Amino acid sequence: MDQRNDHDGRAAQRGCSVWAEGHDGGPVLKIRVWPRAAYRASGPAADESATPIGHGWTGSFESGYSPGAAVLVDCKAMAGAGLLVTAETSWKSEDLSAQQVLQVARVATETARRAAGHAHCEGALGERPGTVDRTEWTKRPVSRATGTCRGVVTGREAARLRVTDVTEKPAGRALTEQCDLNRGELDLFSMTAYYGPSAEEEMYLDGRHPGTVKGAYTRTIECGGAIGTAYFKLVRVKDKAADGAVGTHGTNDPAALKRVLESYATASGTRHDCPAR
Repeated sequence: MDQRNDHDGRAAQRGCSVWAEGHDGGPVLKIRVWPRAAYRASGPAADESATPIGHGWTGSFESGYSPGAAVLVDCKAMAGAGLLVTAETSWKSEDLSAQQVLQVARVATETARRAAGHAHCEGALGERPGTVDRTEWTKRPVSRATGTCRGVVTGREAARLRVTDVTEKPAGRALTEQCDLNRGELDLFSMTAYYGPSAEEEMYLDGRHPGTVKGAYTRTIECGGAIGTAYFKLVRVKDKAADGAVGTHGTNDPAALKRVLESYATASGTRHDCPAR
């Protein structure tokens, strides 16, 4: 196996990356080990389509175009009070076996385990994954929400907002997750939760380009540890109605939208051990 390293001795402030490729020209695997404060989220850490990596870890697993995984561990010894490990491959998911896809998640978690031990991190570590969740986006009636939209909208609130369905991913401790509210085939609202480096990056971008969040509703929760400040955002989605009208079709009642975002932040934050307020 060929390996290339990009390492800085000041690991508590910088980090390292490793690229690995088999001699037979197989998939290239890129592993990054970073202090939370040194990493600007991208890939699996920032993908709202990712599923929770599970098995006791805080992290995400993406299996769309190409597999990738991200794991976040509490670590006071590192800048940003956390350790972030990502693993990504250059090959498409469709060209990999189920075992190869699973190995991407295992590389991320087991690299995090070794790096956390080396840095004497205090954060709880999960188990070696035996499976990965590759569930696609699922649309279901509001009353049957079981994933990232569970507990977000009551029946009374849904009737008031004229929301009939949700589109969601499995719930857990992913670093970025999303819940969409629909009226039949019409998309009304999209809510996204950002944790750790994902939150830091999104808040930075929204602050630098305020026009992109015009009309959006946001809030934060101080979670502590490697997660730091969690960031939540609700936007009214532009979509094409049955009559051909294109625009935002959901309510623009600020009080109602703030209530929905509050419920979403509470439900998502609770899963990530963030204190309710």
